[in-house]
Amino acid sequence: MNITITPKAEKFMRRIVKFGGGPADSGFRLTVTPGGCSGLSAEFASASAPFPGDVTLDWNGLKVFLPAESRLLLEGVTVDFVETAVESGFSFFNPNAASSCCSSSDSSAKPDLAARPAMAAVSISAIKRA
Repeated sequence: MNITITPKAEKFMRRIVKFGGGPADSGFRLTVTPGGCSGLSAEFASASAPFPGDVTLDWNGLKVFLPAESRLLLEGVTVDFVETAVESGFSFFNPNAASSCCSSSDSSAKPDLAARPAMAAVSISAIKRA
């Protein structure tokens, strides 16, 4: 699988696992689906084990659990974590994807994200406890 996880994204993933309340060998489950302004929508959580059909990616000792559809969508993608004064969350960059744009009626559209090809941001405020 050809996926890149930046050090910032890895640090955030490790925090989620550490404070997720699971056993010491827990991992980070990342589910990416088509949707959203830039073409991707993501959900994530700490998980004690992969779900059936998940593949476990070992990233510097961090277990990342990826469902089949997510693996297809993340092929060739760089997963980053962006933290600014006004927002924080994951961003996904696929250098091979065509750029997309958001309609002006989309209240979640961010002009700086819409201008960059194949970027998706997931806000920290979207995290919900299971």
